[in-house]
Amino acid sequence: MSDQDSSGVQHYDLVIIGSGEGGKYLAWTMARQGKKAVVIERKYIGGSCPNIACLPSKNIIHSAKVASFFFRSEEFGIRKDNVQIDMRAVRDRKRKMVDGLVKIHLDNYHSSGAELLMGSARFIEARTIEVTLPDSSTRLVTGTDIVIGTGTRATLPDLPGLIEAAPLTHVEALELDHIPAHLIVLGGGYIGLELAQAMRRFGSRVTIVDHNPRLLPREDEDVSAAMQDLCREEGIEFVLEAHPTSVEGKSGEALTINLTQNGAAVALHGTDLLVATGRTPNTSNMGLEIAGVNLTDRGYIAVNERLQTTAPHIWAIGDCAGSPHFTHISYDDFRVIRDNLNGHVHVTTGRQVPFCMFTDPELARIGLNETEAKANGIPYQIMRIPMAADLRTRTLSETRGFMKALINPSSNRILGFTCFGVSAGELMGTVQVAMIAGLPYTALREAVITHPTLTEGLMVLFSSALHG
Repeated sequence: MSDQDSSGVQHYDLVIIGSGEGGKYLAWTMARQGKKAVVIERKYIGGSCPNIACLPSKNIIHSAKVASFFFRSEEFGIRKDNVQIDMRAVRDRKRKMVDGLVKIHLDNYHSSGAELLMGSARFIEARTIEVTLPDSSTRLVTGTDIVIGTGTRATLPDLPGLIEAAPLTHVEALELDHIPAHLIVLGGGYIGLELAQAMRRFGSRVTIVDHNPRLLPREDEDVSAAMQDLCREEGIEFVLEAHPTSVEGKSGEALTINLTQNGAAVALHGTDLLVATGRTPNTSNMGLEIAGVNLTDRGYIAVNERLQTTAPHIWAIGDCAGSPHFTHISYDDFRVIRDNLNGHVHVTTGRQVPFCMFTDPELARIGLNETEAKANGIPYQIMRIPMAADLRTRTLSETRGFMKALINPSSNRILGFTCFGVSAGELMGTVQVAMIAGLPYTALREAVITHPTLTEGLMVLFSSALHG
């Protein structure tokens, strides 16, 4: 427990607002070092990742993968009859996993000695926080150091009729107990594509609406083309260079999305609407201005390379600090702040930012792609093979896609790796380790790797011809 003064204010060595990935590990670690630490959490114990985002979505996506195997069963020599999708069972499997994860988190709070305080936090002085508890009572806490880790939420565009339509975000989509007849997805990013494919595999008609001229516009054109081909082959429709102007009706019943596309008006009719158009930082109504914590022009907390805010002894961590929106980056933010609190100098500058989008097949990348290399005038040579050249994919009937690597022509070091294929995220990990070690691509080319494994395909990739 914390110390408490005569006015009832409780004092801690470390106060963390938000129990997401970075915050919870920081609390557990510092508490085990003997610090008095408290985490203030408004709703989700453990943050969004184990409750409403990364892990639950991958749980649902895996159920969709299993469904796809059933519909492909004759390909594997297995006959099927009367396959049906029970969305309540799909949802309940996900809920069971989440319950188990929450229990693990509670056990970690208990074993570490960190305190978990459920409530909403608001600064009332520089380092004094008022916590409104679930019963509407309040507590005052202060901290020698304070860490803000409030995350982000789904952005709802300012679109006439959208709020009235009660659209789904990823939170509600993961709680569906029915299969939408026609799901319209606003946004063709990570969340939109992952859930679009999953719902299509459960049996929905799915249409993706995006304002960009191609899906995944930040990726190389061959990646975008491959993703668009995947959507077409799975029966996912997409409407590109489309700008929504209004929404009519209600999600879950019947609705119309009015669009402009190439100067023409288009009306798109569906039954359900999923909004996946980006993220908004949870930084409003917290009294940050009272604490002297400045925001960026996009509403994120302004931090330096050590994740310090503009207020002394107040730090920010994860998504709300403008860090790349990945759980693994939030975990690295924890390590940065942990080390700085312990008297070391640890910065975020120059760190690797791997990512994996969990469509089927997956899309994973580490380091540069061709688009970035060209834009920055970085010389490179490229190696590229189809996934079918990795013989393990043939045994799995998962030959779709390709992998490619950018090579520094003078040092032979790997500048970047992209894979659109089965288990792309796992394959990327091996390449990332080689990049961390500063190894030339020839080290993977000459490695002895077990046959037949997917990782063996890296030998094939790095034995292929270099192209300028």
